[in-house]
Amino acid sequence: MGEKWVLMKTAQTPTNIAVIKYWGKRDESLILPINDSISVTLDPAHLCTTTTVAVSPAFQQDRMWLNGKEISLSGGRYQNCLREIRRRASEVEDKEKGIKIEKKDWEKLHLHIASYNNFPTAAGLASSAAGFACLVFALAKLMNVKEDESQLSAIARQGSGSACRSLFGGFVKWIMGKEEDGSDSLAVQLVDEKHWDDLFIVIAVVSSRQKETSSTSGMRESVETSLLLQHRAKEVVPKRTLQMKEAIKNCDFASFAQLTCADSNQFHAVCLDTCPPIFYMNDTSHRIISYVEKWNRSEGSPQVAYTFDAGPNAVLIARNRKAAAQLLQRLLFYFPPKSDIDLDSYVIGDKSILQDAGIEGVKDVEALSPPLEIKENAPAQKRPGDVSYFICTRPGRGPVLLSHENLALLDPETGLPK
Repeated sequence: MGEKWVLMKTAQTPTNIAVIKYWGKRDESLILPINDSISVTLDPAHLCTTTTVAVSPAFQQDRMWLNGKEISLSGGRYQNCLREIRRRASEVEDKEKGIKIEKKDWEKLHLHIASYNNFPTAAGLASSAAGFACLVFALAKLMNVKEDESQLSAIARQGSGSACRSLFGGFVKWIMGKEEDGSDSLAVQLVDEKHWDDLFIVIAVVSSRQKETSSTSGMRESVETSLLLQHRAKEVVPKRTLQMKEAIKNCDFASFAQLTCADSNQFHAVCLDTCPPIFYMNDTSHRIISYVEKWNRSEGSPQVAYTFDAGPNAVLIARNRKAAAQLLQRLLFYFPPKSDIDLDSYVIGDKSILQDAGIEGVKDVEALSPPLEIKENAPAQKRPGDVSYFICTRPGRGPVLLSHENLALLDPETGLPK
């Protein structure tokens, strides 16, 4: 066996947004949560992580590059994922390249990993979720790991809790589990992405800066100091999880929206109930909530649900395309692009919704009339610059392998970043 070979796999994994939130761990090192959570997977065409993993006898050590910059793999979370996946590796044979790797060889061979997010890292868009899910999925393919996606999710969970939910498309439940070793704390798919085909999602990226309080330290402080969190985990979430599963199964948007908004608001109430209090939302986040609430009330039934993770970005889930087009008209009325920004970079993702909204250029944005729910005598203030950009997307599929070598992030000869 020549010592020059490099064996590679490249995978693409979506991010996810929780509609029943995960906040608080009962075990910090294994990342075991204090409650179940439910999420929707977002279309990887618009929000995803691509990861290439490579193995070669020529590699001297495990190395990783994130968005082009080398980062350390010495952190406990990376080490846990690498250790767990190596333990499950099987024999791999590539007859074409004349490569054979025995099960026992995986302990000695080093890995190169390159990962790229097509959205801002650590801005409250669950980049760590997609990242660790992608790492584990790609390594499992490279090492011929036999475990199914749910078993793999329990490994990804040890990198980032919400990562376990990115191993499936559609709607996903992370079961908190009871066992001390975390073996039953894993993700299961509730329904696939085709089940509720009408939903459309608009994300208002209010800030793509890194947040002041990381989720990890925020959760720890909430667990230690918030009485509301204890009540939430024990009394509220178990009932809500059952109601949410039912709403998703029946495509019941009214119940879905009520539960999603209530759970987001309670999560942020827990953050305020933490000592010292944590503020993830800002004035723009609060304005978006009030605009959506006013519109939903004026329609008599919910058109849009909102949910915010640990950051100010609004994830707005519209009941169908028509509602999404009306939502986009409202958002662009309140938050038009600044004069030096073109519409093409201000609304990204699935731009077809702009046509549904009758918007082709900035002129159309300027011509938008105030939403009907605004009181005649109270002119709405427009706030250009308060939103960085909008991402239009929808529920999407789980991880996939990319077979085309030119999509790989590492050079097939050297195993170094391209």
